[in-house]
Amino acid sequence: MTTDELIVRREGSAGFLSLNRPKAIHALTQGMVRAMTAALLAWKEDSGVAAVLLDHAEGRGFCSGGDINLLRESVLTDGGAHGREFFYEEYQLNHLLMTYAKPVVAFMDGIVMGGGVGIAQPARYRVVTENTRFAMPETGIGLFPDVGGGWHLSRLPGRVGQFLALTGARFDGAECLWAGLATHYLPAAVLPEAKARIAAGEDIAAVLDALSEAPPSPRAAGNAELIARHFASDRLEDVIAGLEGDGGEWAARELATLRAKSPQTCKVALRQLRESLSCADFAANMAMEYRIASRVLTLPDFAEGVRAVIVDKDNAPRWNPATPEGVTEGLLDSIFAPLPAGEEWRPLN
Repeated sequence: MTTDELIVRREGSAGFLSLNRPKAIHALTQGMVRAMTAALLAWKEDSGVAAVLLDHAEGRGFCSGGDINLLRESVLTDGGAHGREFFYEEYQLNHLLMTYAKPVVAFMDGIVMGGGVGIAQPARYRVVTENTRFAMPETGIGLFPDVGGGWHLSRLPGRVGQFLALTGARFDGAECLWAGLATHYLPAAVLPEAKARIAAGEDIAAVLDALSEAPPSPRAAGNAELIARHFASDRLEDVIAGLEGDGGEWAARELATLRAKSPQTCKVALRQLRESLSCADFAANMAMEYRIASRVLTLPDFAEGVRAVIVDKDNAPRWNPATPEGVTEGLLDSIFAPLPAGEEWRPLN
């Protein structure tokens, strides 16, 4: 499987997967997902490939997410069938990366959102730079933090994952390192050297350690106590009430942000992160997320969120239900319910 949107190449003992859609900040298409999967499966059995490096070919970001236009078109034209197929294959790629026996190095330089998070977080080595801007902004368009977000975010300390999932807050490279989303902080200028040395067969950890530098003080660390306190509950109503009662500038800002998000997908995210902690493994988490995606894709909030943010760009979505109280446990149960046996998600390996 080949596509101009992904550059697949070998250099020394490394296999490179370089995202190549600069005008779309390398948002993942189905062709890119299939090409990455094919390369990883081929390299799995290739003794000449000792490591896999994920990066982007050019432009200002690693990966801005999944192909939202494809998903929206699917909702409008085929009842979400093509969108569900995209999710199914994307989640298989996420799982393949998570369980890959050979070390994967993700260079999270620039914008890293949504689907970009999904391919970067499974990597054994996750490199950030001064350019990194990390976010899971899905609740702002009526989706949820998928691509393994339930697994990765729920396991961050101090309820930082719940904060990121609900608000879509952007973390820079220093904040990613502080939160545990990254393993190394490197200046962007030394990334070519790091890649060349790894491809030449040098020890990956030793190379990254040698080229790392101390990051700036992470801004989010100053709000760690507020995040842990105000995002402690798995009930959206409790989170909102706590922020309303705070009276501080930070709480007021986060409250305003939260009120702009889809109440439905905020509640989905909180339950998703809670249930992920009891998943036996990453495959079970992805099966859960595929169930959610299959339902949320065709519920009103996704089409409305895309309209408001991407199509009309009025940033005034009319959510349905409009309030947290309107999102019932029955609705959530229906979103998380098992799919018919023949429709459940399965990993490649």
